[in-house]
Amino acid sequence: MLVNGLELDLEVGVSMLAAAALVLRRRFPLLVFLFTLPGLYIGYIWFAPMIGLYTLAVRRPGRVRLGICAVLLIAAHFFPYPISDFELTVYRENTLVLIDACVTSAAPIALGLLVRTRQELASRVEDLTRSLRREDRLLADRVKTTERARLAREMHDVVAHQVSLISLQAGAVQVSTEDAAARAGARTIRELSVRTLEELRHMVGVLRADGGEAAEAHRLAPQPDLAELPRLIEMSALDVTYEGGVAAGASGTKTVERAAFRTVQEALTNIRKHAPGARVRVRVDPVDGVDAVDAVRGEGSGRASGRASGRASGRAEGAGESRAAAHGLRVEIRNGPPDAAATVPALPGGGHGLVGLRERAQSLGGTLEARHTSDGGFVVRAEFPYGAG
Repeated sequence: MLVNGLELDLEVGVSMLAAAALVLRRRFPLLVFLFTLPGLYIGYIWFAPMIGLYTLAVRRPGRVRLGICAVLLIAAHFFPYPISDFELTVYRENTLVLIDACVTSAAPIALGLLVRTRQELASRVEDLTRSLRREDRLLADRVKTTERARLAREMHDVVAHQVSLISLQAGAVQVSTEDAAARAGARTIRELSVRTLEELRHMVGVLRADGGEAAEAHRLAPQPDLAELPRLIEMSALDVTYEGGVAAGASGTKTVERAAFRTVQEALTNIRKHAPGARVRVRVDPVDGVDAVDAVRGEGSGRASGRASGRASGRAEGAGESRAAAHGLRVEIRNGPPDAAATVPALPGGGHGLVGLRERAQSLGGTLEARHTSDGGFVVRAEFPYGAG
């Protein structure tokens, strides 16, 4: 319109159609480019065919196709409309127009190919980055697998050998001695050794397995639950009072029951190490409705003996911290002060038992509390929601 004015004639019409066709250039780049050529040949629009040729170079790069389209754009730009106005003898002017037409045709093709090459390079760099990340993950998995295999080999060579010797020695004592108490103790040691070897064999299998094999091995291996708590307490060689308020497998899940069993197992182990001769009480109760995590921090033995096993409404009076919990399981192991006359066993410890129990409880959506009591004892209390298992 700047060139021809506001008068709507053929030149302005084909120019406007060429500009309007650019809306579809990404979907039909070749057809749009061909549709814009009349605007360049008849009208006064240059940018429409150049944009169309640039889009074609980006989306449909092909030497033959781009060569033909470049020739068409040069022809539409070089020859005048109507063709009868073309004067062959005007060499200087024709040469300048031809050079202009060639530049008009080559510039969008070069720019389009450059943009496409850059996009391809960016895509390849992204693929290489993903490949490197995948290789890093595979390398890390390989290192973990190697380390698991090494740990499994060390556990099998060292721990399994020592436990096997303990089992053999206990069996020899059981056969040779005539003392009934000694035979019972030797039988208990042998049973514990055999059970330890079974669990060790399972852990070695998990360490040696990888990915789905480890999950399958973990799923197939027998795991302890609440039904085995009485047997664990019987073989603990401690003065334990067991109060079980929930039946094994009645309303819970195996994951929660296994966590409760491990909590009791670790707590009894700590009592044997640090409080020999102490009286122990183990309680396993269901948790319903609103439960108090810690009603009173300075609670004594009188409050503990009068607390209801399954309800916490009375216990929560004066509580500083409480939460609403779904149906779950509460495990409490409470011991009194150690017996001063008892010999403290020199058992090794890594100091990670309670930390591991707390992490296990948190992973199941529960809580674990471990603290000293006012009478010189210690209490470990864990709560697990059944929905987490």
